[in-house]
Amino acid sequence: GNPRLPVSTLHSQSLVYSRLISTMKLAVASLLLGYAAAFAPSQVGKSSTALNMVNELELGAVAPLGVYDPLGWLDSEPESFERRRAVERKHGRVAMAAIVGCIVHNNHITFDGYLSPSANLKFSDVPTGVDGIRAIPTAGLLQILFFFALVELAWMPASQYDGDYGVGWFGDNIEDPEEKARKLNAELNNGRAAMMGIMGNMVVEVITGQTMYEQYAAGHISPFGDGEGVF
Repeated sequence: GNPRLPVSTLHSQSLVYSRLISTMKLAVASLLLGYAAAFAPSQVGKSSTALNMVNELELGAVAPLGVYDPLGWLDSEPESFERRRAVERKHGRVAMAAIVGCIVHNNHITFDGYLSPSANLKFSDVPTGVDGIRAIPTAGLLQILFFFALVELAWMPASQYDGDYGVGWFGDNIEDPEEKARKLNAELNNGRAAMMGIMGNMVVEVITGQTMYEQYAAGHISPFGDGEGVF
């Protein structure tokens, strides 16, 4: 009869595909939330939260896609555009921070001291890549979630849709509408790229078992035909 794979091999493959499915669900959900903001045409009208005369509805409709609303939400729920754009902007900012953090941690740049003194866990002991999440104690993850909730509900409320929380230490206010629109478009585009980048990085880590750094170090930059991973 046909040769059968060892049980251990089948179990290993089952775990890989199970983790892949879970990661793909997270990726799809995050990308849908980010991209659901829809790139709106200029004739729809001005947003109620004008940003120094910059029309929020004109932002994001850039080459090569232009107006991009695959789910048709701009037509079916135009009143929700402002919130969805805020969701896209927020997720883009988080993704940009995430991809930079991923690069930093992949290069083994860490804080000194302990992440969790009670668990005797140093920052340098946390694995790189997605495995690092599993190393964080449950109490630590709950603290992070509590901080997110505090930011959302009190410090920077989610109901503030314009995304302008003050420039802080990051430069001056931009008064010129064209310059402001250009930089807001740059932020949206970079955020969109970062959302795809961090989700793609997580998926490939699960598939190959290698972090981004390990893939580049091993020359495993093509998913097909290089003898690495599962392809």
